[in-house]
Amino acid sequence: MRYSLGLPVERVDRPDEFVTADAVAEMAAAAERLGFDAVFVTDHPAPDDRWLAGGGHHALEPTVALAFAAAATRTIRLHTHVYVLPYRNPLLAAKAVASLDALAGGRVILGVAAGYLRPEFGALGVDFDERNELCDEGIEVLRRVWTTDHLSWPGRRFRARSVTMRPRPRSAPHPPIWIGGNSERAIRRAVRLGQGWSPFPNPPGQATATKTAAITDLDQLAERLERLHRLRAEAGVHGPFDVCFSRFAEHDDPERYEALGVTWLTVGVPDARSRAEWIDGAAALAARLGIG
Repeated sequence: MRYSLGLPVERVDRPDEFVTADAVAEMAAAAERLGFDAVFVTDHPAPDDRWLAGGGHHALEPTVALAFAAAATRTIRLHTHVYVLPYRNPLLAAKAVASLDALAGGRVILGVAAGYLRPEFGALGVDFDERNELCDEGIEVLRRVWTTDHLSWPGRRFRARSVTMRPRPRSAPHPPIWIGGNSERAIRRAVRLGQGWSPFPNPPGQATATKTAAITDLDQLAERLERLHRLRAEAGVHGPFDVCFSRFAEHDDPERYEALGVTWLTVGVPDARSRAEWIDGAAALAARLGIG
């Protein structure tokens, strides 16, 4: 099992502790020193006040935050969990991610998803009902522009004529793309376009808000994983494939997830009041997980 540790860069309530260059560098370096395999950040460029008041959170721009983490580390992976691709022109996204991967020496894991927060789509001028089509197209464009020259693409919202992108990502042939979401469509997207799948715990009461299927326990996760493997076999897709999940409860034994085929777990340090407290909490978590 591998572990991706969340950087608490949404903690704008304590910006001096968590949302500075020194903070990101110190926490990322600590995560690397403690033996975590990756650090991750999330993505909310324009969250609305109602969502924030209901428990939502702020976020730094993912590639910027991870660039500061990259500069302070040498080996730990840099994980977007997740990057909402339909928010962006895919060529701008390709440039940002390729730049990060090039500067970081090929350490990016690109978790992407179609997104679910309708007001954020509205704020960014993107058609919410077109998000799945935009996500599929965006992934295709990323893969093509990172691996071929002279890309021409008559996009849904853009037109590209003979685009050659440099620098290319350092990862070969490109950073692994992990598809977020629990739905049948997300699973099929992962089989067709991804190198990994990132479902998440999602109780029925939350499923409507997040616009994806509920996964409430290990049995439901196992059913979805069985569906994933069946679709991969039917499509003739073989080779390495990662599954990244977050435990239903902090005390859950990671081996129970590993037995189902989960290869990565996202983990976090909750409720730290300072950067030093967060680093101590990360060390305690690493000890409990038996890593480092």
